[in-house]
Amino acid sequence: MQEKVLSIRKNGLAVLLGCLIVEIAAILGIVYAAANETVWLLVVSIIVVCIAWIPMLGLRVLKPEEALVVTLFGNYTGTLKGPGFYAVNPFSVSVNPAKKTRLGQSSDVEGGSRATSLSSLLSSGTMTTHPVSNVISLKIMTLNNSRQKVNDVLGNPVEIGVAVMWRVTDTAKAVFTVDNYKEYLSLQCDTAVRNIVKVYPYDMAPNVDTTGDGQADDGSLRGSTEIVANRIRDEIQNKVEDAGLEILDARITYLAYAPEIAAVMLQRQQASAVIDARKMIVDGAVGMVQMALDKLSTEDIVELDDERKAAMVSNLLVVLCGNHDAQPIVNSGSLY
Repeated sequence: MQEKVLSIRKNGLAVLLGCLIVEIAAILGIVYAAANETVWLLVVSIIVVCIAWIPMLGLRVLKPEEALVVTLFGNYTGTLKGPGFYAVNPFSVSVNPAKKTRLGQSSDVEGGSRATSLSSLLSSGTMTTHPVSNVISLKIMTLNNSRQKVNDVLGNPVEIGVAVMWRVTDTAKAVFTVDNYKEYLSLQCDTAVRNIVKVYPYDMAPNVDTTGDGQADDGSLRGSTEIVANRIRDEIQNKVEDAGLEILDARITYLAYAPEIAAVMLQRQQASAVIDARKMIVDGAVGMVQMALDKLSTEDIVELDDERKAAMVSNLLVVLCGNHDAQPIVNSGSLY
């Protein structure tokens, strides 16, 4: 079903004033007929008073970026879009199956968007607005689903949270194609996150293909956040396009190992960091020892045989690679 935008004139104010004038005229007719005992005028005036308010049931007020899906006796009539004061068939009904759905998202319809129904007027003559939750918001909204626990490609449990920016582009599809477009979107977000996360490792891992081309790559959840988020967005868009929704952006808001393995993985990361630091220290120490031996040999400061060189290399490496400051020992005797 395709959306059909109603291009009716914003004549709600004229209909309201006309109904009020007719009501006032009918009341005056009742008073006049009662005073002059004109039976036919009294009957006609009473009938007019009873039915003149019916067109007011079709009065609707919309704010910017709001829409109202209208049906008449079960048939889709069209969609009202754009701010204004509208007058539609008084027997028309607005439809929004997701009016009471709360997803913890920004700019939700109920409580955020309001429309005005003029189906009832106060006896005092002042007009008040009543919230109509059937209004569909066309604003950009942010859906932040709860964190999910998903196993990555290596089987490690990972907790991940995703924020999705979306909006309604086709109100007819959103209302009539799916039962509840908000719940449908939430479910598709969870499914897309699981489908994409299970392809990636949390950290870089060898021999892992994350793109599906049969070649190992360097993709990971922590290192390729932008790529993962874009793939999640595309996955959701493919699922919700038939529901008249557009996914503008998706961002990973939370990413961590699950609590049951977080401590072990932290130790693993710490061990990996210590090993990398030790490698750097050893590489630097070997370079410094080589530089010292070359300097002694080039400037002819002292001649060392292989045994003495080995002892010197051992001592220098111990000093340079140790975690504590060395305690120097001054030898004033002969080297031999």
